[in-house]
This record gives sequence, structure tokens and C-alpha cells, in this order.
Amino acid sequence: MIDLEKIAIEDTQKWLLEAVVGLNLCPFAKAVVVKDMVRYRVCASAEPADVLAMLREELQHLAEADPDTLDTTLLIAPNALPDFLDFNDFLEDCDSVLMDLELDGVLQVADFHPRYQFGGTDVDDIENFTNRTPYPTLHLLREASIDKAVEAYPDASLIFERNIEVLNKLGHAGWAKLGIESRLHN
Repeated sequence: MIDLEKIAIEDTQKWLLEAVVGLNLCPFAKAVVVKDMVRYRVCASAEPADVLAMLREELQHLAEADPDTLDTTLLIAPNALPDFLDFNDFLEDCDSVLMDLELDGVLQVADFHPRYQFGGTDVDDIENFTNRTPYPTLHLLREASIDKAVEAYPDASLIFERNIEVLNKLGHAGWAKLGIESRLHN
């Protein structure tokens, strides 16, 4: 019997280390990874309502946690919302939970998906890979942490452009060599 939670976390950690930190896709990530300030949670359910319930719990947990010990949470949903458009629509429900908890302006929810696609791109365009993960993932983060990071990195608005340049140089073959994929659904 496979340990879904363990595999989903390991695959996500590999993505975080190899792509996000390793390719420096997010220059703010390395510090929280090195300091072990990332919480990994897995919702094994295929039901979006269960993911939302866990999102509610995790937003509350992060809001109440000491920011010096916990900076961010990755909520991984390996069995839910495999279709990117369904996942994209689901993000409205995530925003509603954030508003309902009155945490907008305190926390935010960023999104990653194995089939992530920016508007106006083709599905296989390399820039989509900046937001591709092994599993549908919600990234819960503190607004204060974002503000501090942007202060320390004055050209934050250029990160996306730099990421596209990095991925264009890496190419699809280079991305494939990173081995960032789901071991649960292959």
C-alpha cells in the first residue's frame, strides 16, 4: 500500500528544491526552505469541498502561528481538481474562504497546478512551467512576508520575465531532466 501523503510531500519538496529554489524561480523561497519554515499538508480527498475545509483550517493555523517559525504552507491536493480549468474556477471559492475568515490583507493564496496555463499561452508554452507542480497545490503565505521580500528585492516585478528567460534557456528537455512529476498518477 502506498503512503499517499508521504509521496505527495516528497514530490512537492523535490519541485520546491529543484525548480523553485534550484532555478531561483522565487528568490524569496530559499530562506524559508533553509530555515524549515514551510508546512506541508495533504488533502487526500478528491472532493473540492474537503480541500476547502482543509484550506480553512490551514489558513487559521498559519494566521495563529508564530511567523518566526512558520512562514508559509503548501496545501497539496493530489486527487482533487485534475482539470486546470476546474482548478482555476475553484480559486474563487478559496478567495471566499479567505474573505470569510477576514484574513484578506493578512494572508493570500497562490496557486500551482500540473497543467497550469497562463491566459494567452498554448498549453505547452514553457512559461507555464513557472507555476507547474506535481499536484494541484495552494500556497498560503503571509502578506507581511511578501512585503519584506519585495523590500529586499527591489526588482520584484521583473521576476516573471527573468523566470521566462531561465525556462526558455532550460527548455522542455531540461525541465524533464529535473524529474519533477507525480509518482502517484503516472
